[in-house]
Amino acid sequence: MEINTKLFISVICTSFFTFQLLFYFVSYWFSAKVSPGFNSLSFEKKIEWNSRVVSTCHSLVVGIFGLYIFLFDEPTKTDPLWGGPSLANVNIAIASGYLISDLSIMILYWKVIGDKFFIIHHCASLYAYYLVLKNGVLVYIGNYRLLAELSSPFVNQRWFFEALKYPKFSKAIVINGILMTVVFFIVRIASMLPHYGFMYSVYGTEPYKRLGVLIQLSWVISCVVLDVMNVMWMIKISKGCIKVISHIKQEKAKNSLQNGKLD
Repeated sequence: MEINTKLFISVICTSFFTFQLLFYFVSYWFSAKVSPGFNSLSFEKKIEWNSRVVSTCHSLVVGIFGLYIFLFDEPTKTDPLWGGPSLANVNIAIASGYLISDLSIMILYWKVIGDKFFIIHHCASLYAYYLVLKNGVLVYIGNYRLLAELSSPFVNQRWFFEALKYPKFSKAIVINGILMTVVFFIVRIASMLPHYGFMYSVYGTEPYKRLGVLIQLSWVISCVVLDVMNVMWMIKISKGCIKVISHIKQEKAKNSLQNGKLD
């Protein structure tokens, strides 16, 4: 299979510099325009704000692009292990450029936004995407994993609300929190079953054997590492969602009791 290395390197570099531009320039201007509260944030908050704006932009691009590819890209759907060059390669290259950009920003502003779990997450993802782009294999799987990014805009939006000091149980935060929990579960947790089911179904087949031991092990290990973190984050998100729902029920019961007394 012919691998267009120059194309992938060009896409990765373009992606990297685009997200750097968004972080250092565009986000400052755009955020000040759409949210007056941005200017009153501390320097540290602005750094994380801009980082999350970039994260949201990346998530929307690769998530929506990935969903289209997942549904309509025939080369990868026909042969998930060895599917020919396709749009999915470009999507993975875009994601790789973002991960390198975000790693550089995280390291530069480590005291503000440094997070060891995100370092592990980014490095595991980059290693997996490197193998995909270098060898032209598992492109379908790489793109499938990118669908997890569809949950990030909701996660980031929750942080924006908190940074702007929205009331903890305001309608906007509650709705976003419920959507965040549902979408996160669908694209990061429920999606595990089809993925590992597919992995089991192809184990031992001739196309699987042709992958070689390194790629086979890397496929399993990188996905397990990422999914362990996804489960940890899901537990944390679920606890927060349950807390919010419990609060709403308590408020409704309290209002019902008060209304009963007034009657």
